[in-house]
Amino acid sequence: MPSPNTNSITPPWGKIVGSPKVVRFLEGPQRRGFELARALHIFFEFLRGFRVLHFVGPCVTVFGSARFHEAHPHYRLARDIGSRLARAGFTVITGGGPGIMEAANRGAKEAGGRSIGCNIELSAEQKPNPYLDQWITFHHFFVRKVMLVKYSYAFIALPGGFGTLDEIFETATLMQTGKIQEFPLVLVGKDFWRPLIDFIHERLVASGTVDPADADRILLTDSPSEAVSFITEVAMRRFGLSYGRRIKRRWYLRE
Repeated sequence: MPSPNTNSITPPWGKIVGSPKVVRFLEGPQRRGFELARALHIFFEFLRGFRVLHFVGPCVTVFGSARFHEAHPHYRLARDIGSRLARAGFTVITGGGPGIMEAANRGAKEAGGRSIGCNIELSAEQKPNPYLDQWITFHHFFVRKVMLVKYSYAFIALPGGFGTLDEIFETATLMQTGKIQEFPLVLVGKDFWRPLIDFIHERLVASGTVDPADADRILLTDSPSEAVSFITEVAMRRFGLSYGRRIKRRWYLRE
C-alpha cells in the first residue's frame, strides 16, 4: 500500500486531506462546540459571499482547466468567449485562477466588461489572476459552487479536469431535479467533450438513468459566437438581461 503524502494529515477515519482548515471538518463527528463553530464559520462564509456578489450581475460563469497557458488554443478560445460575454452585457465570473479562468477574465477586462473571481483556498495556493475587478476567496468548494449558481445566468465549460466535471454535473443535476430552470449549460470544444456526451447518451440515456430531455439540455459547440448567442437569447427571453427590480445599496449595511 503506498505511503500517504507527507504534506497531508491522516485523521482518525483514514481520510487524507491537504488543507489544515478543513481537516477536522471532514474527518467525522467532533465535539459539539467544534461543530457549532464550524457551522457558524460556514454561515459567515456564505454571508460574505452574498455581500460581495450581491451587485455584480447579470453574470455568466466560465469553467476550465488552470493548466492551459497563453499560447494554447483553449486559452485563446476562452479569452474570445470572455470578450463576447462582456460585449453582450454580462459580468464574467470564473474560479479566479490561471489558465482558462484567467483567459475568460482577461477577455472580459479587455472588452471593458466586469471580471469577477471566486477563488478557492487550496493546499497548493491558487493566487487570483491579474484580470479581476473584484474577487473573493472561499474555504469550502460547496459554498463557492452555491455562489456561482446563485449569481449566474449560465455556465460555459471549456476543457478541464475533475473540478470542471464536478461543476458540469452539479449544474446538470440541479436542472434535472428542477432546482434551476432554463439554465444554459454550454460545453465548448467538441473534440474534447464528445466522448462525455456520447457516454451520457449511449450509457446513461440508453440505460434509463437519465431522460433524453435532460441530456439534450447541454449545448456542445466549437463556436464562441454560438455559445454566447445561445446564452443571450435565453437571458433576454427569461429576464430581459437583468435581475428585474434593481437592488439598491444600503449605506447602513456598508454596501
